Amino acid sequence: MRRNDTSKLSLSPLTNKANQMAQNSQGDSQANQSSLPVMQHEGNKKLNSSSNTEREFELVRESMHLAISMNKTEVLDSVLNDFSEGYFSLDFENRRRLLLVLAKEYDLNRAQVRALIKQYLGLEIPSVLGENVQLNGVEDEGLLSAFYRIERNLRHSLKPVYEVLFERLNTHPGGLKFLTILRADILSILSEENVASLRALDSYLKEKLSTWLSPAALELHQITWDDPASLLEKIVAYEAVHPISNLIDLKRRLGVGRRCFGYLHPAIPGEPLIFIEVALLKDVAQTIQEVLLDDPPVPECEAVCALFYSISSTQPGLSGINLGKFLIKRVITLVKRDMPHISTFATLSPIPGFMQWLLSKLASQSKLAEAEDMSHSSADRSGSTFWEEILEPEEEKALMDLSVGIASGKNGMEVMLNLLTSMNYEWTNSAELLSALKPPLIRLCARYLLQEKKRGKALDSVANFHLQNGAMVERLNWMADRSEKGLHQSGGIMVNYVYRLENIEEYAQSYFSTGHIHASADLILTCVQTANTERQLKEHGERTD
Repeated sequence: MRRNDTSKLSLSPLTNKANQMAQNSQGDSQANQSSLPVMQHEGNKKLNSSSNTEREFELVRESMHLAISMNKTEVLDSVLNDFSEGYFSLDFENRRRLLLVLAKEYDLNRAQVRALIKQYLGLEIPSVLGENVQLNGVEDEGLLSAFYRIERNLRHSLKPVYEVLFERLNTHPGGLKFLTILRADILSILSEENVASLRALDSYLKEKLSTWLSPAALELHQITWDDPASLLEKIVAYEAVHPISNLIDLKRRLGVGRRCFGYLHPAIPGEPLIFIEVALLKDVAQTIQEVLLDDPPVPECEAVCALFYSISSTQPGLSGINLGKFLIKRVITLVKRDMPHISTFATLSPIPGFMQWLLSKLASQSKLAEAEDMSHSSADRSGSTFWEEILEPEEEKALMDLSVGIASGKNGMEVMLNLLTSMNYEWTNSAELLSALKPPLIRLCARYLLQEKKRGKALDSVANFHLQNGAMVERLNWMADRSEKGLHQSGGIMVNYVYRLENIEEYAQSYFSTGHIHASADLILTCVQTANTERQLKEHGERTD
């Protein structure tokens, strides 16, 4: 592979600039002459640095090419090491360049695919096939040999060249971990720019990783205080839902009345790909404080509920690969086997997208109301295409009746928006404000979880995760998480999802096929108006006992 010819680099632009500066300052020629070598030295440093970076990029590109094209197995491991080490040495921009080269130059050969398709379409189908007659014997098989041959060639030609790199890295020590890092970089690039070839590469790599990380290849491991310190450090570092504050907190989460399970892969030893934390309780918890600060814990023999309160993925490069689905099901099976007295499996989950959705709604409706008030058309507001009555009349009245000075706004939506965006979440320190905000926030949160969809599935990412795994939405919990993160994401509201063992497969299938969300009757009643209650109950098909 050709590298850049650094001998052709020229300093002329920098020299010309320095000469021009000297000509423009003839009154102080001595000073300019003394500064010129310094400027040239700085310019040389920049050019040398750029040259070295480009040379480094070309070396990594060449090692990648060798890793794909080389057939000598005795030196392949060394080449793969050179490529992975070289990749890590690149800055993000050069990683981006390299991944684009991989996606575009090592894709499948579409000219070959088109030629094979043309050959296939040109084959004459034996007349007996048109009559759906079963072929038998050597002569009949010979009629189909051309079809078999082209179909085999088509399957081969539809595989991109970069599959070779993925396959070789997967069997290389440390290669699977490297591939997850590679995909994390791809996802980072795609979040900023939509490159079709790179998206195709990501899709292909995701399919490969999904196959290599099937449940059969993963080990379910119960993480305890006796595990190696290196593994426990990763639990602390990767906990994404409720940060672990110190060693005492970690020991509590791994102690009596608690369980922690993780999926490990032999190719990535000592590092869970995903882990779940479980609390053994007498009832389904309504606040995270009950779980994290439960001291002393409930005696395990008295527990009837296994509460999943945190599930964390440790590898950004495995995004979109649902390892959690298999983890939850295996943990339920394991806990049920070891503790038959556990009858309820539920979660206490965050609602990460609720506040962002609500604030956007309030802001847009407040602006619409203001614009219509200015145009004196408020009487016709209900007929507007974009107008939406977010608040019920009694909720509007409660917000507008708040003491002067506590809240301000021309209407209930504006009052609510101002309160929820106040500094340091001051509304949480006032009983009056909490009382006024609770009804609309709980109702709108129920609507967000049950009715707001994206491509036919729940808009909230955590809701979508549990629903596709076969859970139902059971209950909303007011002020369940008063941490800054909890207030920022969902106004402190948390939700209980329940996994009913007899319904998991049915609920998962109906959600997958139709987007149907199963919820408790109480929750449905919370988010719908009385006139729609019967219809909504029928649609969600939930129990009323």
